[in-house]
Amino acid sequence: QVQLVESGGGLVQAGSSLRLSCVASGRTSRTYAVTWFRQAPGKEREFVATIRFSNDQTYYDDSVKGRFTASSDKAKHTVYLQMNSLKLEDTAVYYCAARRWPGTLNPLMYDYWGQGTQVTVSS
Repeated sequence: QVQLVESGGGLVQAGSSLRLSCVASGRTSRTYAVTWFRQAPGKEREFVATIRFSNDQTYYDDSVKGRFTASSDKAKHTVYLQMNSLKLEDTAVYYCAARRWPGTLNPLMYDYWGQGTQVTVSS
């Protein structure tokens, strides 16, 4: 079992930055892909970014490419999502999820999930 705990969400103005954290515990492995998803009210959960924990290989959705950066601190078993130039449409609950590499855009393929952290971007 792997436990994931997100933190770092909040209420910010458009154009601001936030850094989300996802701390993993339990039977963690560097073979994992850790992926950030988000879900806005009334919408389906959507892929944001994924990082391969072993070598920091990343992949981003076009909507966040150039603004968001995923990274990891292996000593802390933590994955980060640095979010810059936030837009109103980035408002959502952000979740981190894990599965053995490769990552996938399909949230149904993930074995482990965090509880989510709310990000609200205001004008």
